[in-house]
Amino acid sequence: MTVAAHALSRPLVVDLDGTLIRTDLLVESANQFLIQHPFQFFKPLLWLLRGKAALKTELAQHVQLDVSALPYNLEVLDWLRAEKQAGRHLVLATASHRDLAEQVAQHLQLFDEVLATEGDLNLKSTAKAQALVARFGEGGFDYVGNDWPDLNVWAQAHTAHVVDAPAPVLAKVQTQGHVGHVFDSKLPASWMAMLKAMRLHQWMKNLLVFVPLMAAHQYAVVSRDGFALMAFVVFSLTASSVYLLNDLVDVQDDRHHVRKRQRPFASGALSLAAGWVMWPVLLLVAVVLSALSMPVLFSAGLGVYFVLTVAYSLSLKQLAVVDVLTLAALYTLRIIAGAAAIEVAVSFWLLLFSMFIFLSLALIKRYSELKVARDAGKTGALRGRGYEPEDLELVSSLGGSAGFIAVLVLALYIQDGQAAHLYATPQLIWLACPVMLFWISRAWLIAHRGRMHDDPIVFALKDKVSWGVGVFMLAVLALARVLS
Repeated sequence: MTVAAHALSRPLVVDLDGTLIRTDLLVESANQFLIQHPFQFFKPLLWLLRGKAALKTELAQHVQLDVSALPYNLEVLDWLRAEKQAGRHLVLATASHRDLAEQVAQHLQLFDEVLATEGDLNLKSTAKAQALVARFGEGGFDYVGNDWPDLNVWAQAHTAHVVDAPAPVLAKVQTQGHVGHVFDSKLPASWMAMLKAMRLHQWMKNLLVFVPLMAAHQYAVVSRDGFALMAFVVFSLTASSVYLLNDLVDVQDDRHHVRKRQRPFASGALSLAAGWVMWPVLLLVAVVLSALSMPVLFSAGLGVYFVLTVAYSLSLKQLAVVDVLTLAALYTLRIIAGAAAIEVAVSFWLLLFSMFIFLSLALIKRYSELKVARDAGKTGALRGRGYEPEDLELVSSLGGSAGFIAVLVLALYIQDGQAAHLYATPQLIWLACPVMLFWISRAWLIAHRGRMHDDPIVFALKDKVSWGVGVFMLAVLALARVLS
């Protein structure tokens, strides 16, 4: 018998968590349970007191995972399919609960048998090794694993195949000998994936806290500059905290999205468990900084922002119209909080302008999602949203109207006594109105052509024309301030 034929005669046993998929089904189940039952967060802790196997059993019975969208390791999957086609006997052996393992096996239609956690037996490390030796004999199987608990299994296997293992694990396996395939997906370091999940580029949105400082012409007051800067830091930490929580809540929906499936949690580049540790830490740091250094009204505004954002993540984003109004309110809250930070009165005109302009931008975001769905021939409500592709024209009409009303608010402000108090020649601000009309119309035209792939705010930060419009607007306001 040739070496290749001898290898094919041995069962190929494959681990699931971290090997076949770039995630852990126990963590996935816990994540889904916390999302669906946030007020029963204590139950998994009680189940764990009865043992890890009991925890896995309870979670498997209480949640429904979409195994079709799990982040499978495609390189490993292709190799397994080739082995299966060559006649290899494939076994899925996992510490995940049998119910979930069977769902994965049924979806892939690849494995001849499944060994998994059930009853009081947690099929991991030594327990898995003993079960495989009892089933196939010592050295009677090849094993595909990825981490420290697999060392005991590799020690009993004929050949060790290693997937995305940490360097120390790989070194330890190599000392045992009989190393076969070594798969390396070249995933980014966890800290890099975490920074990406925190969406640091989105911190630019929090520059809105500086708007009241600029609008009230208080930028020459150093103490108020300091408060505005701290407001920016606190809001940014809070926003990143919410981004992490939002991605944890949305992970199953994101895996069905053409672009969002590449996000760290959805792709498996970052552990869901790391997210559940990090988002409360960021929020705690923000709360402490706010409590120690900021006015009470600012802290209250920050609290409202966090609660509204969480409500949006959990349910409001699924309600048509309510979702975009909430997004517009969240942007406007940044301005209100910025005013509270430097303790100046917030302008009625500024709030009105903010609500309409950000409502228009929020509707652009929804329009872009709907257009992608309709171009792809999809029907029915978008996953996780309250809109259907048939709503495209109505969303466009509402969004364009909101943007033009924002320009009307700016024009009416020019005639207000407050403008005459702040600007030497407020009539110069009229120059900003046609430029704003151009920018809003252009943004909607780009969305209509299917080229608005980012959040409109993020798009504007990358767009040279938008930067030009911004510089022109600032120049007009500066001239209106000094020219008489």
